[in-house]
Amino acid sequence: MRLMNLSLLKNHLVTSAAQRLKPALGRCLVALTLTTLAACASRAPEPTLYLLRSDPPPGVQVPASVSHVASDARHAWQLMLPVRVPAYLDRTALLLPQGANGVQPSSTRRWAEPLANSVPRVLAQDLNALLGEGAVWTSPLPPSVVVQGQLRVELLAFDVAANGEAVTLKARWTTAGATAAARQHLRSFTVPSATPETDGLVGAHRLALWQLAQAIAATLE
Repeated sequence: MRLMNLSLLKNHLVTSAAQRLKPALGRCLVALTLTTLAACASRAPEPTLYLLRSDPPPGVQVPASVSHVASDARHAWQLMLPVRVPAYLDRTALLLPQGANGVQPSSTRRWAEPLANSVPRVLAQDLNALLGEGAVWTSPLPPSVVVQGQLRVELLAFDVAANGEAVTLKARWTTAGATAAARQHLRSFTVPSATPETDGLVGAHRLALWQLAQAIAATLE
């Protein structure tokens, strides 16, 4: 009889403990579920990547007189690398204006490659489109190419305007021919955005680089 009473007491204690734990376990499961759902809901969306394409911007006129120049030109200008960009642009996030003097890196809109890589690539393509294929090279140069001069380019600013409706590019470049003294040039370009969306701003970045290439090409001819 005593053993039976002890067994009944044990079962009663176990049942009571389980009943006391059940609400607590339920609350824990609810809290865990809510935390998981909140984490999923707050997960940042994948950023959209934007590319500065090598093709000339839509609507620009490529000089017909150089559009079919042979690619085996023996004399060329060498675009020296790196093309320097401001340190604040050394990031993949697009910098968007915030107030009169601030910028905010976008968490959802990014460059597909760093500007330090895309700018010289696009600039070389644009110069060849304007001067003739093979007129401008970056290292390594083919053995058959004779360098007639060196071109060094530095971007001083490449910014979205405070009102978000234009892009300003300021650049300095130096040309040094084999027999001529080095000459330094400084130009600034402001290109309105075709649309207020990011695509329009990226297009304005691309057109600003084309205008820079036009200005540089005029000093290489």
